[in-house]
Amino acid sequence: MLTLDNLLSLNPVPASGEAHVLHALACSPFVERLFRKDALLLQDLLQNLHQAYLLSEMQNFLASQLISDENSLKKSLRLLRSRVMARMIVRDLNGLADLQEVMTTTSHLAEYTINIAIKYLHEWQAALYGQPVDADGKLQQLIVIGMGKLGGGELNVSSDIDLIFAYESDGATQGAKSVSNQDFFARLAKKLIAAIDEITEDGFVFRVDMRLRPFGSEGAIVCNLDALEDYYQNNGREWERYAWIKGREVTGGDAVSRLLKPFVFRKYLDFGAFASMRDLKIQIQRDVNTKGMHDNIKLGRGGIREIEFIAQVFQLIRGGQDVSLQIKPTLSVLNLLKNKGLLPEKTVIELSEAYVFLRNLEHRLMYVDDVQTQELPKSDEAKARIAKAMNYANWTTFLQKLDEYRAQVQRHFDATFDDADASKDALDAEKSIWNASISEVDSIKALDNIGFAESHETYRRLNILHQSSRYKQLPELSRQRFDAVMPHVISQAGQMQNSDITLTRVTDLLESICRRASYLALLAEHPNAMQLLVKLCSSSPWLANYLTSHPILLDELLDVRTLHAAPDFVAMRAELLERLAEVTDDVERQMDVMRHFKHAYIFRFAVQDINGELQLETISDYLSALADLILSVALEIIWPNVRGRHLDVPKFAVIGYGKLGGKELGYASDLDIIFLYDDESPEASEVYARFAQRINNWFNSLTSAGLLYETDLQLRPDGNSGLLVSRVDAFRDYQLNKAWIWEHQALTRARFVAGDRAIAQTFDDIRVEVMTQARDATILKAEVLAMREKMRKAQHTHEGMFDLKHGVGGIIDVEFLVQYLVLLHAPTHPELTVNIGNIGLLKCMSTLNIIDAALAESVANAYRTYRHMQHMLKLQGATQLNIKAESIAKEISQVNALWQQVFA
Repeated sequence: MLTLDNLLSLNPVPASGEAHVLHALACSPFVERLFRKDALLLQDLLQNLHQAYLLSEMQNFLASQLISDENSLKKSLRLLRSRVMARMIVRDLNGLADLQEVMTTTSHLAEYTINIAIKYLHEWQAALYGQPVDADGKLQQLIVIGMGKLGGGELNVSSDIDLIFAYESDGATQGAKSVSNQDFFARLAKKLIAAIDEITEDGFVFRVDMRLRPFGSEGAIVCNLDALEDYYQNNGREWERYAWIKGREVTGGDAVSRLLKPFVFRKYLDFGAFASMRDLKIQIQRDVNTKGMHDNIKLGRGGIREIEFIAQVFQLIRGGQDVSLQIKPTLSVLNLLKNKGLLPEKTVIELSEAYVFLRNLEHRLMYVDDVQTQELPKSDEAKARIAKAMNYANWTTFLQKLDEYRAQVQRHFDATFDDADASKDALDAEKSIWNASISEVDSIKALDNIGFAESHETYRRLNILHQSSRYKQLPELSRQRFDAVMPHVISQAGQMQNSDITLTRVTDLLESICRRASYLALLAEHPNAMQLLVKLCSSSPWLANYLTSHPILLDELLDVRTLHAAPDFVAMRAELLERLAEVTDDVERQMDVMRHFKHAYIFRFAVQDINGELQLETISDYLSALADLILSVALEIIWPNVRGRHLDVPKFAVIGYGKLGGKELGYASDLDIIFLYDDESPEASEVYARFAQRINNWFNSLTSAGLLYETDLQLRPDGNSGLLVSRVDAFRDYQLNKAWIWEHQALTRARFVAGDRAIAQTFDDIRVEVMTQARDATILKAEVLAMREKMRKAQHTHEGMFDLKHGVGGIIDVEFLVQYLVLLHAPTHPELTVNIGNIGLLKCMSTLNIIDAALAESVANAYRTYRHMQHMLKLQGATQLNIKAESIAKEISQVNALWQQVFA
């Protein structure tokens, strides 16, 4: 009998190499069997111990083999596997390879052996039956989809490989012995399984598991793409979505992945995934308990599967919206979740460390006898071997560390998948009210006790909702989630000062989203999010309506830190560009990405506003900076699609007027903009007109995600009858020689927003030149007053009421005062041309003794008060900005006093 000593004596080993081999042999009887069976393996190992077994080396080895039939193919594949496994195991056990190398090498081995086997088998089978083609004569190939860890590129060393087989289209082979494509590929698939899975005198390559295919063990071994799509559309189950996260073609292109992406990654945020994966885990745990598998480090509590579930539930929820999450390796997903703020850094570190530890342990369990096992050993000898393989002094020390990691994983899993209903919090009264399990009298009394002032009316509204066809026609799952949410809504609305109207706002929102079960799932799974939703709806009907229009924003309620964080506009720009890059080839998706981005930040600003965290000027600055950012990114994204052979970077700029120009944007403000260019190319006017039109379409088009912004282009030269874009020199000529006084008034609030910086400077120069022109004071005053009078005549306000914007002594009067004084005095005081806003300009004018300092301060305060009241009215859903005149009589009189002083 060949002893280990004999084996080593036949292959002289350096001292360090001998130590590595001896350690591996002590930990892996399987490696010892490999060496005893083929002494050349040890020689190969010793020569190449310090380098990973790369794909190129696998290719070189098989190229050196004589493969002429199925038997020689099987033998060559198995010899390759022995070489790869021997080196990889010895490297891993001695710390020369990390987990990533082991997973990558094993995955490469599986992919390469599958591909090389198909190459030979297809060739031999086509020689017999002819090449398979579709109805148009297009050659067909066997598509092999690797599922599970093979699809993720993180295959175990002695794992089954989960495969699904497909081909593109029906048809037949072109040979004399023609067979259908279905028959051809079914035969090929069976031969492939035999080439990989069959145990011969040389062992096997990989065990093949086909149970994940459509209809499982009862389904056809291979099907065409139409049949595949039909199955997942009509019969696909939730666990199959989970399985397909890692699905990846290892041969035959990416047609299947593209076909099934909508099945796996839903268009909307899918918070129902929490419940689905929780149920799947319960089924697994039930099986674990029944079979006594608590020592299974994959399926047991705190095991590998729980880490995978944590990573993949976020992919299922958000992958349809955020394509960057459509990646496969577990560690990469965890790191991405950390970077996106979806999991805390500490959680990701602990889960990642546990994953590496558990996967290394899993491999060492498999190294023992080359069997797929995740069970901890039972005998003392086997325990000692595993402890040694894991570099621990003894089993007790090792087990302590293992238990530590499993406890961490279990804690994070439970925190992620915590069942909000599991606590069965009281809410008995609220449940009885909603379910109508108590009388009307008792329900009204209970609503009274909960905190509703108009309990009769509230009961009536709840009863109408419960009996409505919209509620009754909900799918069963959606109705269950609606029923789970409503008692919490009733309870929390009752705690608000305006409890009755709050409940109405929240139920209106729930009614509008109830057919999207995933949104109800979000609220059911996250009580804190629901509590915040109720509070926000109580505070602002505008915000409640905004959420109703854009329910995807409910996701924003989950991370309070993000919701209240100050905006970083540089990081935001990078974030938006990154998201747009993920959908480069889909213009409609890009438009939706921009809309979702804008809506999310508008919502965050509004929440901070309602909580009293921001001053009005800060909110306006944020909203204006957000519009600037979106315009800037839009130019960058749209230009490549319209420029043709024109410049790589457009000589084009967007100029903001009105509230955008003055950095006074509100939540629903439109954008007053014009477009300028400075390009002498013959085709420039046509190219930039097309560019401007495309920008306008992007902003004003109504997509599934709503509007981006409404734009108003009327302030361009010659208004609506003028060109959409103007050359800079033409703009200057117009402003100096043709523009009306009201256009110069508008110019006082204009600023460069996005585009070419050279044009920005030119525009600023033109603006200053126009504003510092000497003007006849009498003519200027007459035109300004005439325009203001014309505007006043168009407005009608009820007696005793005051229109904050248009009323005499209101916002527009302050703006006209400032604009008139700027145009009148800028020739002698050019500092007035700086666009610092109305309040800043009033202060500047008082410093220059143009107006009385005390009156200037009073008017500035009045303007600030008007804007604040205007802002709050809009948050309360007001469509008109009328208030009782007596409530702001002081402010009105101060503005009128300055008006009289200036225009008397």
